[in-house]
Amino acid sequence: MARRKRKSAATKPVAATRPDGDFEAVYEADPDGRPVVHHRTVDTLGRMLRAGTITKDMHDAAHDFQASFTIARFDAVRCMALMRVSGSPGELRFTEAQLDARRRVGEALDALGGLGSPAGSCVWHVVGLQCSIREWAMRQGWGGRLVRVEQAQGIMVAALGVLAGWYGYGLPAER
Repeated sequence: MARRKRKSAATKPVAATRPDGDFEAVYEADPDGRPVVHHRTVDTLGRMLRAGTITKDMHDAAHDFQASFTIARFDAVRCMALMRVSGSPGELRFTEAQLDARRRVGEALDALGGLGSPAGSCVWHVVGLQCSIREWAMRQGWGGRLVRVEQAQGIMVAALGVLAGWYGYGLPAER
């Protein structure tokens, strides 16, 4: 006769955050009771909203930009197709939705001063590519110059304010 395993009491997941807040490790037990660690990235925009650094309108505008960025396929990881050899007639084709999303992302970046501006670069990397503000400040910066994290957060807040206005958030309803 086979023995049945006793189910252990459900363990509540325990979360631990690194001091820099870039990712969160969640410790829990699998169905057999063995410890498991899951790593997840922390939502920068969600943290800023909970801290009161940005408003709900700024948060929603950032998610609109992020949605257009994803539809436009700017965030896709690409590799060279084996069928595409130098000189082959194959070309990349985009759907109408992707082209429209690329236009919307371009217009939003123009409202921020372009991709070469501090606001445009910050929104592209932090909101679009989902890097942390610290990572953008340390690696990318603006114009090849490093930016302090506090300054980068200020750039992000200002950019999201402009983005919220451009998307029409916070405007009084028309009669």
